[in-house]
Formats: sequence, C-alpha cells, structure tokens
Amino acid sequence: MGHDISGFNKAGEEIAYARFSMGNYNAQILYSLLDANHYNAGVSGIGDVSTFSIQQIEKALNAYNQLFDNKDSRLESDDLSWDKKQILNFILNCLATAKKEENVRVCFC
Repeated sequence: MGHDISGFNKAGEEIAYARFSMGNYNAQILYSLLDANHYNAGVSGIGDVSTFSIQQIEKALNAYNQLFDNKDSRLESDDLSWDKKQILNFILNCLATAKKEENVRVCFC
C-alpha cells in the first residue's frame, strides 16, 4: 500500500508522478498543498481523479514555497530532501502542463 499520485495531460500522458509509502507523512503535505485531503484514504489515495486549474496549481506552488521558505522553487537546491524535491517536481510539472492546456488531471491512487 502507498500513495501513488500522478498528473496527466489532455492526451492522457503521465506528466508528473509522486510515490509515498503508506506511513510517509510527506504524502499528507502534497494532498494539503493541492487542497485535496478528501482524496486521501490514509494508507493510499481513494483512486479518484480531479482536474486542477492553473490557479489551483499556482496556489499549491505558493503554499509549498511558504511552507519550506523556498523563495525561487529551485530543484537544484541541496537543502531539499528527496520528498521535498519530489513534491516540488510534481507541482512544477503539473503547472507547466496546466499553463499549456489550461488544466491538469491528477489521479490519487
């Protein structure tokens, strides 16, 4: 069991992926940043899909930056743990797709 959270473009291609074990608290952080706590079943996602707008993903990025005091959202920073980088990479990939396509679909499994 675990949290597999995937982002998809309109063509159905996976553009973002984050994986957390069922006991990894960092999964809760990503759910919270996306304002998607209702997709969290505790040990995994509920297996549902939601569509996020550019504004929603930008809000998640701003919340990430505020939470981790990350002024420039750089993945290269040595200060970021593996999970923090995974979360940031997920959000940035979803944002890039949303900017191109107006939204992005996210599956919480």
